[in-house]
Amino acid sequence: MRRRGVYLRVLFCIAAAFLGRGILSRAQAPQPQPQEPAIIRVTSNLVMVPVSVTDQAGLAVKDLRAADFRIEEDGEAEAVARMDEPGTTPLEMALLFDVSGSVHGRFEFERQAASRFLREVLKPKDAVTVFAIGRQPRRIQERTVNVQSALQSLAALEATKEATAFFDSLATGIHALHNTAPPGTRRVAVVVSDGEDNYSTEHDLDDTLRELQHADCLFYAINPSGPSIRLNRVSLRGQKGLERLAAETGGAAFLPDRLEELDAIFTRITNELQAQYLLGYYSHNQKMDGGFRKIAVRVPARPELRVRARQGYYASRHPESRASR
Repeated sequence: MRRRGVYLRVLFCIAAAFLGRGILSRAQAPQPQPQEPAIIRVTSNLVMVPVSVTDQAGLAVKDLRAADFRIEEDGEAEAVARMDEPGTTPLEMALLFDVSGSVHGRFEFERQAASRFLREVLKPKDAVTVFAIGRQPRRIQERTVNVQSALQSLAALEATKEATAFFDSLATGIHALHNTAPPGTRRVAVVVSDGEDNYSTEHDLDDTLRELQHADCLFYAINPSGPSIRLNRVSLRGQKGLERLAAETGGAAFLPDRLEELDAIFTRITNELQAQYLLGYYSHNQKMDGGFRKIAVRVPARPELRVRARQGYYASRHPESRASR
């Protein structure tokens, strides 16, 4: 009986030793790590194009459908993939107000007209940043959705007789839009200036146009100098520059005959922005090479209409991607 007990104790010790070795080996062996789900990168080459359509009287046309538009990129037809209802896409605006010596005598009237414009154009989801155009770029109102704050900043502006860094100031405003505007919004620069520049050091007309195109930004200009600019080569060059920036981005440049027309022009810009179509298409060109692509937008069935849209855009150098799990 005693031998049997000794035998059982020996068997128990051997079994315990093997069991302990197995537990130890499993503890020391590398454990498989949980694998992260695969990340799928979805690349989009959706191009958004704000389009303004007016009739022969200059009134906004709001009854068009996606099928009415024809878009071409570099001469090839593109299918309209989406169209937002006119005026429903939130607006991100940079208002640039000339305070330099060239507009000194008209300053107060212009500021009052611009204040009325902000009250009229900005809706609850819209935002504005206000800049002064003078010797150097100056942001006087950070991006805000509060119309009253923007109006107070505009009211605090004072006219100067200093030089004009027009292109540097405009480029600063465009950068601000590019950096702060949420995706899916319309970016618009509205400028009250004669377009004359005698102090910019970083940008010229071509540089500024590229900045507008990189930022997908529309450009509207009001030159309050009147028809007398045609008597001055410098003034005429400034107006021609404003017209080029507007034409190539899908905006408009206005040269009123009288200051009293400013309110009517601001109202026209307001009506146009509130009736603007936002078309989207998927580019056939998959290259992310940063190249410039030309755009043409027409309404073939109604050739009497005037269609304005940006004349091109710069493709991304790095695809914008979205991670989905």
